[in-house]
Amino acid sequence: MITPPFLFQASTPALAVANPFSGADHGTATWFHERLTPTFVTVLHAFTEFGSGEWIGVVLFFVVLYFVWKKWWPSLVTLIIAVPGGMLLNEWMKVLVHRHRPFVDGPFVDWSGYSFASGHTIAATLLYGQLALFILPAIKSRHWRWLTVASAVLLIALVGFSRIALGAHFLTDVLAAIVFGSIWLAFCLFATKPMRRHVVPTPAMPFISEPAMVRVASAEKPAESLLS
Repeated sequence: MITPPFLFQASTPALAVANPFSGADHGTATWFHERLTPTFVTVLHAFTEFGSGEWIGVVLFFVVLYFVWKKWWPSLVTLIIAVPGGMLLNEWMKVLVHRHRPFVDGPFVDWSGYSFASGHTIAATLLYGQLALFILPAIKSRHWRWLTVASAVLLIALVGFSRIALGAHFLTDVLAAIVFGSIWLAFCLFATKPMRRHVVPTPAMPFISEPAMVRVASAEKPAESLLS
């Protein structure tokens, strides 16, 4: 059974909003749903794990430990705001939009909760996108920079594809999650910029904003006065 596209819920009567991509949403969901097989579902579940809460939590745990060990506090704050913060905002959006999943019953379907936007997809976008932002400034080779970006994009795409193919989300649920996640990462990068104003990386910096940083706030003004 395919449910209505968008439904907003508030304390007042629910407000239904037409989905201009309803045809593509329903058509894509139905096409995949009719072609699900046990083998295909097993492969899709393997892909979707890269955006699962358990996997995201494990990766975050070890990255946080590493940042604490290195005392890279601005990077730690950025990571926490970007990933768990963005995931919490997405949960709020799910309740606000109140959109039901494409399918709620069937041999390979066992979903609960709301559909818009895809939680797995936004988690993957936030985690792999933020890790790429941490790593890229330390990479000099263009080849490895492209490989880093391609790896992050591939993981996000696999998670998003798996959520659509499994019938857990509509196409627009996944696309909205990627767009919202990208906007949130850009906002976090801008919002945490003041924390990095008084630190500069040394040439030997192995990671983006914290490793081998030298505090220069107190030395800045004397140096300027000597040049004036």
